[in-house]
Amino acid sequence: MKSFQIKTKSRTELVDITHDVRHVVQSSSVRSGFCHVYVPHTTAGITINEAADPSVNHDIIAGLNKIVPFQDGYTHLEGNSAAHIKSSLMGSSITVPIKDGNLALGTWQGVYLCEFDGPRTRTVNCTIIFDGA
Repeated sequence: MKSFQIKTKSRTELVDITHDVRHVVQSSSVRSGFCHVYVPHTTAGITINEAADPSVNHDIIAGLNKIVPFQDGYTHLEGNSAAHIKSSLMGSSITVPIKDGNLALGTWQGVYLCEFDGPRTRTVNCTIIFDGA
């Protein structure tokens, strides 16, 4: 497993980490397999979405804020219940195929760290799995 750190800048943001994940994959000797990307945090997530138009990230955050408002009478006393809920909705991991030593993402796809309780330093863990091909 390889890990890297990301310093977020806002309470809520989507950070494109495609380059970092791609570097982990290309640094391995695996030509065919899978890259499992995981964040060991309860107020952050991982997702794949469009990387060509930054307004998509804005729309995702706006949509999540409508579904899960920051203040909504939550009982968790730390004041970050919305972050926990958003993290659960996004998920804490993804798995991306590796083909010819590269991430096999779609044309417009990118890998994003989803920050919901920042700014913080987040850890991203990548596990490369060889599929035997």
